Amino acid sequence: MRINGTLRGKTVFITGASRGIGKAIALKAARDGANVVIAAKTAEPHPKLSGTIYSAAKEIENEGGKALACIVDVRDELQVRKAVQAAVEKFGGIDILINNASAISLTSTLETDMKRYDLMHNINTRGTFLVTKECLPYLLKSKHGHILNISPPLVMSPHWFSTHVAYTMAKYGMSMCVLGMAEEFRSQGLAVNALWPRTAIYTAAVEMLQGAEASQYSRTPEIMADAAYAILCKNPNTCTGNFFIDEEVLIEEGVQDLKRYARFPENADNLISDFFLPEKYISKL
Repeated sequence: MRINGTLRGKTVFITGASRGIGKAIALKAARDGANVVIAAKTAEPHPKLSGTIYSAAKEIENEGGKALACIVDVRDELQVRKAVQAAVEKFGGIDILINNASAISLTSTLETDMKRYDLMHNINTRGTFLVTKECLPYLLKSKHGHILNISPPLVMSPHWFSTHVAYTMAKYGMSMCVLGMAEEFRSQGLAVNALWPRTAIYTAAVEMLQGAEASQYSRTPEIMADAAYAILCKNPNTCTGNFFIDEEVLIEEGVQDLKRYARFPENADNLISDFFLPEKYISKL
């Protein structure tokens, strides 16, 4: 999807942007001339995961954007507050927040230890609420205020709860923030939406969970970046409270060929469906 200049000069605060979907969205915004705040934990190279906040910042600047790398654990209130203050001091405000940071454990109730349960809820639900709360005073001042949570539609089907209820609760907590905050701030012109992939997106997290072979049947993070960009370019007064699916956003924007997003185009019709999809996709799982 082509850039159109809407985000030029806007400041985008993205959690978990050192790699994967978060970084892809950051790079898309950078190509449009945005200021990008990379709020993530990885300051030193990880032995199994590529990318740090500093390498991401360099890539953003190479794409034409301005970058600020901030070491942020979204569970830490002080770190979040300092990053928000640093963003405001450097760029003058915050126009867009992407709540992307997330933790996952696809374990059943008996197999989920409480340390892992707390991690998922503290990063996914509490972290989203905390970062949003700290950014809100600046988002509400923006003439183009957007919050976009990388979280699923609230499909209350037992199918999505039965095998990993702890993780489902944590991800749905992010989506409940969308449901509530969209209505809370509707009259103030702040858009609050969710975006979720129709298929598996090949990232380091997916590789760790499903193995390298998953890449054969996954899409690249660029589909989420293009869909996020399309949403963030919309008028915040008229686009809020939505639970978007990436491919539906792009089809509405006139994108006809989705095969380009497949890691292996020859498998574009045989991709792995993601979790938490609406009923119309269930038969395709």
